[in-house]
Order: sequence, then C-alpha cells, then structure tokens
Amino acid sequence: MSFGGPAGQIAVMHRILVEEKKWISEDRFLHALNYCMLLPGPEAQQLATYIGWLLHRTKGGLMAGILFIVPGAISILALSILYAEYQDVRFVQAVFFGLKPAIIAIVFEAVLRISSRVIKNNAMTCIAVMSFVAIFFLNVPFPVIVIAAGLIGFLGGRVAPEKFVVIKGHSTQSDSSGELNVNHNAIIQLNSVQPSWRRSLRICGLFLPLWFAPIFAVRFILGETSVFYEEGIFFSKTAVLTFGGAYAVLAYIGQQAVEHYQWLQPGEMMDGLGMAETTPGPLIMVVQFVGFMGAYRNPGTFSPLFAGMLGSLMTTWTTFVPCFFWIFLGAPSVERLRGNRLLSAALSSITAAVVGVVLNLAIWFSLHTLFGSVSVQNYAGLRLFVPDWTSVEVSACFVASMAFLLTFRWRQGMAVTLTTCCVVGAVLYFLR
Repeated sequence: MSFGGPAGQIAVMHRILVEEKKWISEDRFLHALNYCMLLPGPEAQQLATYIGWLLHRTKGGLMAGILFIVPGAISILALSILYAEYQDVRFVQAVFFGLKPAIIAIVFEAVLRISSRVIKNNAMTCIAVMSFVAIFFLNVPFPVIVIAAGLIGFLGGRVAPEKFVVIKGHSTQSDSSGELNVNHNAIIQLNSVQPSWRRSLRICGLFLPLWFAPIFAVRFILGETSVFYEEGIFFSKTAVLTFGGAYAVLAYIGQQAVEHYQWLQPGEMMDGLGMAETTPGPLIMVVQFVGFMGAYRNPGTFSPLFAGMLGSLMTTWTTFVPCFFWIFLGAPSVERLRGNRLLSAALSSITAAVVGVVLNLAIWFSLHTLFGSVSVQNYAGLRLFVPDWTSVEVSACFVASMAFLLTFRWRQGMAVTLTTCCVVGAVLYFLR
C-alpha cells in the first residue's frame, strides 16, 4: 500500500495502527520512530518490527518485519529476472529509457527534503559541504564520512549543543485519550522487559551466528573469491553504516558495485533504483537488484539465473537480519535513549553529512544518465568526472526536464511523475 520510500510507509502505518486500529498510542508510535531514526538501516521496516515486538514480543516482531519485506523482495526479484533475461527486448529498454531520467528529479528532491530537516545553521552547512567535497572530489569512503560526522556531532554536542542538536525527534507528549483505546497488554509487556547484560548476550548469541553463518558457509564451500562471499561481506558492512536512509548509502553502493566490483554498468544502478521506487517495500530493496546482477554476471559453476537468485537471497539476508538484531537488542532500552543530547547531536551531524552524500549521488547519476560517456580524471589530487559533451543524450535531458517540472513546479506525486516519464520516454525511444 505504500510506495516511494519511508515517508509514505511511516504515514500509512501511523494511519492504520494509531488512528484506525488503535493498536498503539500516538505517544508509543513516536517513541518507536525516534528510536528507529537512531539506527542504521531502513527506519520504516525497523519501525514495523519494533511495533510488532511491542504488541506480541519476538513472534510479533518477526511477523511484522518479515512481512514488511516480502512483497518488495518478490517484486524486485521478478523484475531483476526480467531485466537480466530480457534486457535486449526493445519494450524493456523503452520503459527504463524514460525511468532513469525521472529518478534524477526524485533524488534531487530527496536532497532538498533531507536538507530542510537538518540544515539549520552554519555548522550543519559546513558538515554538508565537507561531506560532498570528501566523497565527490576526494573519493573518501562513505563509512569514513559517517564515522567522522558522528564524532564531530558527538564532540560538538558537548561544546555547543545549540549548534549541533538540530534533530530533536518528534513530540513525545502523552496522548492520554489515545492510551485508553490501545492494547494495554502490549504496554505492560514493554515495561516488563528490562535491559540486561544476560538478555543482550542471549540476543547476540542468536542473531550474530544467524547473520554470519551463510557468509562463512559460502566461504568454506566456494572460497573467498566467490561473488556470494563478496556480496555477503559488502552488504553486511553497508547494513551497519546505512544512516540517513537508503539514498545516503546508494552512492556508496553504486560506486563500489560499478567501479570496484564491476557488478553493474553505470546506468544500471538507476534502473535498480527505478525498480525500488515503483514497487512496494523499503527503498533499500534496490540492493537486491545489485546482488542479483552481480551474481548473474559471475555465476561460477552455477547457471546465471540460479546464481542471480542466490546472490539476491544473500544480499537480502545480510541487509535485513541486522535490522532485526538492532531492534530486539535495543528495544527494551528505547526509553533510556529518548532525549539523549549527545546521540541527537551525532545523528544531526550524520544527517547533515548525508545531504552532501546524496547530492553526490544525484550528480553522479545525472552525469551517467544524461551523457553516453563520462571519464574520471585526476587534477591536483582531486577526482573529477568529465562528461563527453558530444555524447549528450538529448531525449534523456528532455525527460529529466519534464520530471523536474512535474516534481518541483506542478507538485505531482512520485507515481504521476514516474508514469508520465516512462510513457514519454518509451515514445521517444521508439521514435529515435
């Protein structure tokens, strides 16, 4: 029922769970959302898992979290198979011809949305600018930027909290009228589960082997050079560092998948993002497409299609098992995390850095979509992306301009923008 990222998914959950079914109060819903915003990973999926845990403990958390993923996973897998097997079919090429330029406008809209939330003063502006320069011109790895921004925010929260505590979460005022209608057993269960070292060790003892067992099994059977092992390690690392939403980590994933591992061609990351934008489920499901294509093109002893499905499964597993781990490990401590000034300062700085990272993503995608050839050059220690101006894609520029008008001038929703651009792009593709 929800497309286009976490904002829509959280809104749908709030309407159904708080307003219609009254399974949880406004107060509890916002507490859970505040906690999930502090975690790496897709916050909407983690919010669903947390609310499931709140209502029915571990079984509820597993049920809610898994079923939140399944529709998107099935959709992306089916589209990945069609994309890989029938990419030469003109109809498929025509659809993605219009979809890729439209995604440029959506990513730039994400830059503005995130920046409006966090760029409130000069300190946040400086962090965003430094983040962009570091990743775009200096090729600093995304994990380093996240860690550095978090440390800057943590220290800044001690020295000048008025400058660094920008994201203060949502209102947590008690909703006494709503509490009368919600599931009281769930609230009693939450209050009865106290954080303890014994419980934390038990959760770690269950989820850490669950997380890493498939990775090391693949390493033992197929070796370190196996694409499945590489995907397991790579996406486990991104699962730990996905602060600020899917758009933030997509730049890192895209550049690594294209330039380092060579799982994808430059324009194909846009195709995967288009799939994730137009299907239900978390936007981070785009990683499933990356995992599928990486294994499909490096199948080893397997058939390409079977290898792609295994790669898709490994990627999904290592992306979402950590999400359940964070929730089950930290949910009993959610009340203690509320209002923590230093954590809020660190989150504010990380989100400001994400603005620069997503801007890098938007420019990187734009260059590889609007130009047929883009070279990477080094000048005075800086990495520069230099497009070949003779390879400009006029049709792609036209569709991208339409997408910007639909998004920013006429304020159309994502569904209208993507549908219109797909139709116009397909027509232009067949006419050229």
